[in-house]
Amino acid sequence: MARFGTDPDLRREELIRIIGHSIEHLSVSELEALYYDMLTKDYIVE
Repeated sequence: MARFGTDPDLRREELIRIIGHSIEHLSVSELEALYYDMLTKDYIVE
């Protein structure tokens, strides 16, 4: 984390990479739960 310093764009890209890698390993039911949670918090707009 510290290697990116204070550059918010680099930190954002690193977080997106970490999250993307992590969700690749979730089951369908876990993905559905995550989707529902994000939908109810207005992080996803259909």
